[in-house]
Amino acid sequence: MTRIIWHGHLTFTIQHDGVTLLIDPFFDGNPAAKISKDDVKPDYILITHGHGDHVGDTVYIAKKTGATVISNFEIATWLQNQGVEKVHPMHIGGSHAFPFGRVKLTIAHHGSILPDGSYGGNPAGLLLTLGDVKIYDAGDTALTYDMTLLADEGVDVAILPIGDNFTMGPDDAVKAVKFIKPKVVIPAHYNTWDLIAQDPYAFKARVEKETDAKCVVLDVEGAYEL
Repeated sequence: MTRIIWHGHLTFTIQHDGVTLLIDPFFDGNPAAKISKDDVKPDYILITHGHGDHVGDTVYIAKKTGATVISNFEIATWLQNQGVEKVHPMHIGGSHAFPFGRVKLTIAHHGSILPDGSYGGNPAGLLLTLGDVKIYDAGDTALTYDMTLLADEGVDVAILPIGDNFTMGPDDAVKAVKFIKPKVVIPAHYNTWDLIAQDPYAFKARVEKETDAKCVVLDVEGAYEL
């Protein structure tokens, strides 16, 4: 069984075969969060890019739990300089087989600067192959035609930002669903602040009217199981 839990914003836990993955752990300073950084115990932490609302509490959680952090080379190096011992650097287009499954970094069109102003490398999305399950987390991104390549991957669940302003909004996210052709879509990166306020149920209605995908709107700390 694979379980996806939304912690608000673009922070997710994915549990698969006894392994816990934590994506973009943003708890401190996250007005949408209902739990704290002390409540999570990941085996691996995956970071899409360097912005503070995505790197978030990575240093604290990694040091406390001993989790291995998977990210691009620049972020991995920065984390090592912050005292994080277990990192696995990657870069866009590269993939690696971990004990829990395979991770591939995909193209994302966004920025990436670390909390202290250091260069955070290129932002990325995450394509996770966990047994027979494929999950695509787009990270923070604009709509990109490269997403059409994901249609060949047989994506089971696509996690897409819909907040607009900093990422694609609902209109472009619907187009992304048409490009990717996933079985299920989970919207994210919305309603954390007024600037990215959206109606996820209006997005759900459009997805299910205009595409063959099912759209699952999660409450914060809600879960979807495959």
